[in-house]
Parts: sequence; structure tokens; C-alpha cells
Amino acid sequence: DPDMPFVPSIPEDQFILVEEGDPTVIPCRTSDPDAQVTLTDSLDKAVYALYDTKQGFIGNFPAGSYTCKTMAKGVEFKSDEFLVYIIRATSQLPVEIEALKTVYKTGETIVVTCVVFDNEVVNLQWNYPGKVKEKGLIKLDDIKVPSQKLVYTLTIPEASVKDTGDYECTARHATKEVKENKKVVITVHDKGFVHLEPQFSPLEAVNLHEVKNFVVDVQ
Repeated sequence: DPDMPFVPSIPEDQFILVEEGDPTVIPCRTSDPDAQVTLTDSLDKAVYALYDTKQGFIGNFPAGSYTCKTMAKGVEFKSDEFLVYIIRATSQLPVEIEALKTVYKTGETIVVTCVVFDNEVVNLQWNYPGKVKEKGLIKLDDIKVPSQKLVYTLTIPEASVKDTGDYECTARHATKEVKENKKVVITVHDKGFVHLEPQFSPLEAVNLHEVKNFVVDVQ
């Protein structure tokens, strides 16, 4: 098609996530397999890479924006812009879940943290009793120093007995079919309680100068 020499790309194709050191494809394809295509960077400088008419340009590209150019009937055409993002990732997905405590009283604030190590981009989902009612605030902290970790914090204000149950986070790798989930069980009581078990009688006799211990078990 001389009026549309580049095959239209979908938005998902224009954002390219690549792990450090891995080759990738900038998927600008032409409707004419014999077309001469040039790849340029954000400074409009030519980038040399292998071109496959069925895939696009293949190579190890630095992070940045790229555009393809071709000529059709003496007119220059440009493809859509492609954005390459280099991400730090490992083939494994180390995940830890942490809760400051696992037993709460009604009205207290539940805080659960899920930490993903050594990966910059993941898809993380929470499952917990209050999710259906959208009860809960989720915050993400991206920490890079001294090491890479993503800290997802789930906060449930004004907890009730209905918030008792499993709190689970599931992390999915950005570029591989790898996922990891972790779970912690949270219990919310209607009110606090203390149970005492004295190990002595209501009336105890002690001899003069005798030392006697009175023990109480507290739960």
C-alpha cells in the first residue's frame, strides 16, 4: 500500500520492555517487503541493526525512542514512535510478605506489606477479605538503593471482624511467565481480652520469714 507503507501498530507494541542485556524487536513492518527501511533514534541519527520484514529491527537497543523511515513513490514516511525501556529483572521472583502483627482489635488499622526484590517492573495483585468492597489503600515505594526492591503496602483502616482472613499478594514477572504468591492470616477480634489463671488459692497462709511465690498465667 503506497499510501500506508508501514503496517499500523497497536499501542501495546509501541512500549517495549526489555531486560538488561537482552535483544529485542522494534516492530516496524512495511506493506512492501522490498522497501528500504531506516531506523533512527530520538536525535534523528541512523541506528544500524538487522531488519526482518516480518518482524522489524532486531538488536540490543539502549533505552529511548525510535522511529522507522521508508520511501514510497519519492515520499518519505515515518512509522509510529517506539519507546524502549530497559528494566532490571531476574529470572526468579523473590517475594516476601510482612505484617506488623497478625491479631487486631475492631477499629485498628491493618497494615500488610509485600516486597518484590531485584525486579523493577512486576504486576502485583492483592486478594483479601475486604477487596470486594474496595476496602483498602495500596501504596507503592520503588527503592533502588542499596538494592532494587518494590514495596507494596496494603492498609485497611477501621478494621472489623469481617476483615479476618487470608491476605495474599501475587506478583507476576514483566517479561516471563513467572509468578509468585505469599500469604499471611490476619485475625480481627470484636474487642480485646485477657485471661488470667492464678496458681494459688483465694486464701494462702505463710509462715513468718517464709518466702512464697504467687504465679499468674496471663493470656
